[in-house]
Amino acid sequence: MSAKPRRVVVTSPRTAVARRPRYPVTREIDEQTRLGEVYMGSLIRTQLRLALFVCTVLACVIGGLPLLFLLVPDLRAVELAGLPLPWVILAGLIYPAFVVGAWLYVRHAERNERHFAELVERE
Repeated sequence: MSAKPRRVVVTSPRTAVARRPRYPVTREIDEQTRLGEVYMGSLIRTQLRLALFVCTVLACVIGGLPLLFLLVPDLRAVELAGLPLPWVILAGLIYPAFVVGAWLYVRHAERNERHFAELVERE
């Protein structure tokens, strides 16, 4: 009969190992190191994508109105409160669309910045 080998636990008397000091990410950003550049580049790309998305949506909506009136000429004859529909849309609905687009942009940009700050603080 062969005896089973006993398990041996190896421990070290040195339990608190000196760790290499880590620089906080904020220091990396402040000193403009390569890692800091990567973090900032990520935030800038995210904000740029958001800005391009909001501008593209607004441009399509506003740029699509003349196309809509060209393709559906009967809409040009419609009147609301004695005013032609194109004038009502251009005077009354375009500016609220800009305001809503700006509000959404600011809301999402602030959210992106909060996520970035949480990421930087967590590291």
